[in-house]
Amino acid sequence: MNEEKKIAEEKRLNIIEQACQQIGKGAFYSTIIIVASFLPVFLLTGQEGKLFSPLGWTKTFILLIDAFIAVTLVPVLISFFLKGKKLRSESRNPVNRFLQRLYSPVIRLCLQWRKTTIGINLIALCISVPMMLRLGTEFMPPLDEGSILFMPVTLPDASNSEIKRILQVQDKILARIPEVTNVLGKAGRASTATDNSPISMIETIVLLKPKHEWRPGLTTEDLVNEMNAKLQIPGTVNGWTQPIINRINMLSTGIRTDVGVKILGENLDTINVIAQKVKNALTGMNGVKDLYAEPITGGKYLNIRIKKEEIGRYGLSVDDVNMVIESLIGGMNLTTTIEGRKRFSVNARLAQDYRSSLDEINRTIIQTHDLGPIPLSAVADISMSAGPPMIISENSLLRGTVLFNVRGRDLGSTVQDAQKKIEETIKKLPKGYYIEWSGQYENQIRAANTLKVIIPVVLLIIFLVLYMVYKSLREAFFSLITVPFALIGGVYMVYFYDVNLSVAVAVGFIALFGIAVQTGIFMVIYLHESMHELVRLKGNSRQSISDDDLREYVYRGAAQRLRPKIMTVCVMLLGLIPVLWSNGVGSDVMIPIVLPMIGGVFTSSIHVLLTTPVVFEMVKRYELNKFGKMDMVESAIKH
Repeated sequence: MNEEKKIAEEKRLNIIEQACQQIGKGAFYSTIIIVASFLPVFLLTGQEGKLFSPLGWTKTFILLIDAFIAVTLVPVLISFFLKGKKLRSESRNPVNRFLQRLYSPVIRLCLQWRKTTIGINLIALCISVPMMLRLGTEFMPPLDEGSILFMPVTLPDASNSEIKRILQVQDKILARIPEVTNVLGKAGRASTATDNSPISMIETIVLLKPKHEWRPGLTTEDLVNEMNAKLQIPGTVNGWTQPIINRINMLSTGIRTDVGVKILGENLDTINVIAQKVKNALTGMNGVKDLYAEPITGGKYLNIRIKKEEIGRYGLSVDDVNMVIESLIGGMNLTTTIEGRKRFSVNARLAQDYRSSLDEINRTIIQTHDLGPIPLSAVADISMSAGPPMIISENSLLRGTVLFNVRGRDLGSTVQDAQKKIEETIKKLPKGYYIEWSGQYENQIRAANTLKVIIPVVLLIIFLVLYMVYKSLREAFFSLITVPFALIGGVYMVYFYDVNLSVAVAVGFIALFGIAVQTGIFMVIYLHESMHELVRLKGNSRQSISDDDLREYVYRGAAQRLRPKIMTVCVMLLGLIPVLWSNGVGSDVMIPIVLPMIGGVFTSSIHVLLTTPVVFEMVKRYELNKFGKMDMVESAIKH
């Protein structure tokens, strides 16, 4: 009796070992494929790399630990808990019976109409190509920060009092909008050496109420358009963005808007002429908003030229006159006052009324030693002249910039049309002058170039891993075909959700590559197991295996273990679909990532369950007809 129990126990453990060997290798290599598919995420740089590399590392470590547990701990746990006393066969499982009733007639129909099945797949693939080409492009989906940054720019020679008045008027108008909670405006630069904003630049942060308190049907874009319409003040050019993305753009590209056209050269006047031509070319273009050319001229300078022949008559020196100009007009530091832990400089200069015009400055008094007080005009010529309000250089060249945001259209097509329009308007630039595109478009081009290089390398790595699984180039190639058919559903989802192609969408497609191949590996493993069973029963030759035998065993391999195949797909979908219902902060980035994954998992599963068996049968029939026997993949399963 004990000997019989021992034999039964050894047989049970042997069955568990065979089952684990059958699935373990596929599970391990499918994990390697998913990790390899995330290689492009690790090679992203800049803003996109910092955003998505934690996602890639998290998933990689989880999968590696999962693969280790699957091939070590899981078989041990099965041996403890799966005793085999009350196990039901697959045919007695009600879920499996229901799935078999649905799947069996469909797969038999597909095996009967092989060319039609493949043709439908190819038609769906062909339809997805123009849909893909019609999708807009952008660097990253805009993240709704819950606040708006209003950045109007006035004329460079506007006075401090006028800037202050405009700022107060704008803040009052914004505060009256129902969706606004608080408004905080700033003109000029902050108390830091890293802020070079001129006094003509205003920054106003507009804090918004939660969206459930907004007027029904109102979107953020509608709100921005309403604000923009109410803030049309003569002499100002409005700009709209968000606080966080604005700071990121400024730090990464030096451009405070979505797109910037940089004109670089040696002469400011020539740069200004080119900048105005660029601005005129872009005016009125669809999608171009908040168009603004940074002023290269328009600044006002006070010129004081000392009359050296006159100061000698009054017994003055150049230093005496400069001291008066510095102290009375510019301001002189007299002392420092200490209040607690704070220190404040005390400056002295003439009141605003006595230095606000040329006449007042001309009448500024200078005290002489022998001749008493004289006006400043007696020893200096005072005049106003025009010049650049700010000189900006880049790469040892002077720079002018035309700025604009993109709204109501995707970034990529807007910039492409803008480039064509500028090329038509400016046929040839002067020698030594050239144009660069910057801002979010610069980031988009950098990320796209990285993905173009690395994605083919990743596909090659996946192909090599598949070859290690099957030891057959043909089998590896047909397993890799799953990837484009998985992209069909991803493209459909992205297209019908009206989402632009971006780095976030690309990350979703990258994750889809590994998932699609993983599902196909398990299907091929079961199909090969069925072929091994056929060969054991009837031998491996054209004379012993008929077409009906081949089709029947392909059907058995496809229908075998249908429940775990469907369960794998359902687990993926149940984990991803809830993201579509999210509407909080961050959902703007999460949804574009999961859209291609949801659609791709759905179509890749259909392809694996219906088309892979069809292609597998055609390949095995071809091998039988040409070589007289089937190419058996010994490494896919081990007994």
